[in-house]
Amino acid sequence: MFWTDTGTGRPLVLLHGGFLDHGMWDDQIPVFASRYRVIAPDARGHGRSANATGPYRRTDDLAALLRHLDTGPAILAGVSMGASTAVDTALEHPELVSAVVVVGAGTSEPYFTDPWTTRVWTAWHAAMTAGDLEASVEGLTLFAAGPHRALGDLDPEVVNRLRRMTRGTMSKHTKDEPDYLIPVRDTWERAADITVPVLAVNGALDSPDHIGMAERLARTVADGRVISIDGTAHYPNMERPDVFNGILEDFLRTV
Repeated sequence: MFWTDTGTGRPLVLLHGGFLDHGMWDDQIPVFASRYRVIAPDARGHGRSANATGPYRRTDDLAALLRHLDTGPAILAGVSMGASTAVDTALEHPELVSAVVVVGAGTSEPYFTDPWTTRVWTAWHAAMTAGDLEASVEGLTLFAAGPHRALGDLDPEVVNRLRRMTRGTMSKHTKDEPDYLIPVRDTWERAADITVPVLAVNGALDSPDHIGMAERLARTVADGRVISIDGTAHYPNMERPDVFNGILEDFLRTV
């Protein structure tokens, strides 16, 4: 695994979204490293981390990293796939977690019913199945806009950053490679067992499915709260970093 480890203080772990890498946190790492120990890994098969060669679980990879770094319990903040890894870790390795922040996700067992979400998800996966790299990159990047905007409505630099990260990770894979990922089971049924504080930060323009799963998680856990950021969709930390950073800082002061 590749990771960055910056700053000193209470550990804050930033977990990126699917097919992205730790670079999605470029607007957070230097800000929080002045007060916290900020750890930002690339998940297996993403960014600069090696592809899987055998069965694995993302939560176990993260737990092994935190033990290797001799740190924890840590505050875990994740977007999308990273959020689900944070929740899985609170379930599977609770001694390593002091609080959880989820963005655009609930647990690692997502469900999609919204027409826009299912249409984009299906087209994106069809492109990956066909081995069409550029269509796969564009398909995933559409989640940055959400159902209420076009990509042209976003800051071009944000879109370009997402495309660069996605292309870099997707280029590491082939359409016929084995899927070694082992899912964590019964996460929604077990979510009520999470006792650490959980904050769901939603982009107000994200898909109803993503918003709904994050809100459901916050309602299910013992100590959950929800906040939304106007004018953003699936990656609010990249679209409005100042607002996101303020929300995260306020939460960190309470845990």
